[in-house]
Amino acid sequence: MKADTVIGIIGGSGVYDIEGLENINWIKVESPFGEPSDEYLVGEFEGLKIVFLPRHGRGHGVSPSHVNYRANIDGMKRLGVTDLVSVSAVGSLREDLAPGMFVVVDQFIDRTFAREKSFFGKGLVAHVSVAHPVCSRLGDHIQSALRVSDIGYVRGGTYLVMEGPQFSTLAESKLYREWGCDVIGMTNMPEAKLAREAEICYASVAMVTDFDCWHPDHEDVSVEQVIRVLVGNAEKAKTLISEVTPMIHADVSGPACSCKQALEFALITAPDARDPNLVKKLDAIAGRVMKA
Repeated sequence: MKADTVIGIIGGSGVYDIEGLENINWIKVESPFGEPSDEYLVGEFEGLKIVFLPRHGRGHGVSPSHVNYRANIDGMKRLGVTDLVSVSAVGSLREDLAPGMFVVVDQFIDRTFAREKSFFGKGLVAHVSVAHPVCSRLGDHIQSALRVSDIGYVRGGTYLVMEGPQFSTLAESKLYREWGCDVIGMTNMPEAKLAREAEICYASVAMVTDFDCWHPDHEDVSVEQVIRVLVGNAEKAKTLISEVTPMIHADVSGPACSCKQALEFALITAPDARDPNLVKKLDAIAGRVMKA
């Protein structure tokens, strides 16, 4: 085990806790970016540290548009998280991705419009690359864990992130299929972008719950339909987490991953022109490069 590896899990709809953790504590984290979705569950799985956050809060009281993505990621960073696995419920835009399947996402199309998408801004500008928005190294481990767990999955896919909280119109669903998207959901953006700004390795596991509304042989999406599949998917997600955790911890290449150097040349504002208040807020996110 590498002492410098801390695994974070963000649980989407249906995943509100992690079973099997020992020495657990729910910890409130104060973030300069506001209130995270909930307290963070910090514990150990077979001696390996895990930090878990329910994206929508326990009881699912936070809608996708009202999740404070910046505070959530900032809190993960303050708790020392180095590798972050996102678990999310999605709709399928492909005939062969039936409910119950898992997709190890590798690309996103961000169609959200009501969310703060960067830690940086006026007074401290930074530009990071998100050409490849997820960590392929983590994706490899997740794929291995899914195979060992005998969970049906597809490696690679494009996740269309819509604003929500309503589901798609039929015209939108058909359009996204024409774009070549594979799954559709409401939560992985700006989460993935913010994880990259925070220099945290990030990977997304999309759990299919329905066929969205494009499929002529399936009824329109309903909460009842989604919840039925969520129950089964949540159990699979917990199995996945138990399998992938030791794999990530055992990866000696983790500390050298390029995701952890995303800010190396990203800050463009001259040091003497930076807003001191924003610099203070970014102590956890960008302290490594601002002190350099």
